[in-house]
Amino acid sequence: MGFNNSDEVTKYIGGIFENAFGDPEIGPKLAETGLVVAFDFTEPDALVVVDMANKAVSGGGPDAPTPSATMGMTADLGNAYWQGKVNLPMAMAKRKIKVDGNVASLLKLAPLGKKLYGDYIQRLKDDGREDLVVQ
Repeated sequence: MGFNNSDEVTKYIGGIFENAFGDPEIGPKLAETGLVVAFDFTEPDALVVVDMANKAVSGGGPDAPTPSATMGMTADLGNAYWQGKVNLPMAMAKRKIKVDGNVASLLKLAPLGKKLYGDYIQRLKDDGREDLVVQ
């Protein structure tokens, strides 16, 4: 099935970070990284730019900050990743996830990301999008 359009990709995957920035434990840790990460999705095409220091999520554009790293993948793979179903180093090695920029910093973010999987899955279920939940 997958996402219906790029707006859904931005809503759900961008929403992970919007929720995380409000978390008293995770929010400050994300901000401390100072990273700007761009997620460049295909099928459907969507760009989600996350500015950790400023706790902001955008769809890119001329006013968006310059990313320190960009991760490219299909939207389906991004969806599976945020449910804990993708091994990041393995997916990078197999070129299923293409990374440009500061790879080491992205790998440091991975442990923080693991704390967000449950919230992401719950948000999909709350919105009636069980079709996006990976079994």
